[in-house]
Amino acid sequence: MSGCHGPQMKMDPALHQDKKPSWIKVRLPNNPVFWSTKSLITDLKLVTVCEEAQCPNRWECWGQGTATFMIAGEKCTRACGFCAVKTAKPDALEGDEPYRVAEATRRMKLRHVVITAVARDDLKDGGAEHFQQTIEAVRAMNPGIVIEVLVPDFNDRDWALQMVMDARPHIFNHNLETVERLTPLVRSRAKYHRSLAVLKKAKAMVNGKVASKSGIMLGLGETRDEILRAMDDLLEADVTVLTMGQYLRPTPRHLPVVEYIEPAAFDELKQIAIAKGFRHVASGPLVRSSYHAADFRPELDIMDEIEKAAPTRGLDLQPEDLPIPAAKAALVKASVA
Repeated sequence: MSGCHGPQMKMDPALHQDKKPSWIKVRLPNNPVFWSTKSLITDLKLVTVCEEAQCPNRWECWGQGTATFMIAGEKCTRACGFCAVKTAKPDALEGDEPYRVAEATRRMKLRHVVITAVARDDLKDGGAEHFQQTIEAVRAMNPGIVIEVLVPDFNDRDWALQMVMDARPHIFNHNLETVERLTPLVRSRAKYHRSLAVLKKAKAMVNGKVASKSGIMLGLGETRDEILRAMDDLLEADVTVLTMGQYLRPTPRHLPVVEYIEPAAFDELKQIAIAKGFRHVASGPLVRSSYHAADFRPELDIMDEIEKAAPTRGLDLQPEDLPIPAAKAALVKASVA
């Protein structure tokens, strides 16, 4: 493809461990729900990170009727060494995409949706307004749904980040991806401390009333001490939800898998993370940012403060009880048209 290029290999390819261990298994589709989910996504002309990033769990998740929607196109302006999403000059944003995503959540009867996007450094706001419109359209079409966003760093533009937070997602996710030492090798343009700053500022922008989440990949050559330091840095950035999974090389042009981490090591790291202060931790070889995202409900963490202030004790508060802005009338009309 003209203008399309892959990541630059910055690690010795000889480090790659080609033979996958027995615990790295992919479940093939055997559920009719998988095919109905695939058909719906095709019908609405939507892009999923499940397919674009070659997620090893896409068969399982689609078989359960869940998917992570990737907005703002399928071409990324960055070329990270771990990511299978294509790098190329992006197409123009599609104005009706927010409503197509909203319609998908309605048809799928979702109670939890994850919305992510490619990095759009070609746009002044990095795609922030498109996130805002998608959140508002989903809320208008599907009131009460838990909305989780997995965002790029918007080049640390506070005003762009504020646009996303003004739409009041329940869960704000921005992945650290790796330890500080490896960040220049693994992540294109992104910076370790910039990501930490984005996480901290996003939570501050809504006075703490959002569950903050981040994730790191293991197996890229990081040390145990570096992993523990990354945990501490994320806690300092007010992150409460942590995911840890095994890096799997999507193509030979991507960074090598230096090590396959054993399940027992993931379990141990989970216990360490919880002891350090994370409220929710998902840790395992096939864990990804959106894997079983609705299994634990970190959005309920932010109910604590509301419940303490409630005049009546024992209220059964739910995500829809959050003090979020009402959907704009124009969006409601457009969503149900």
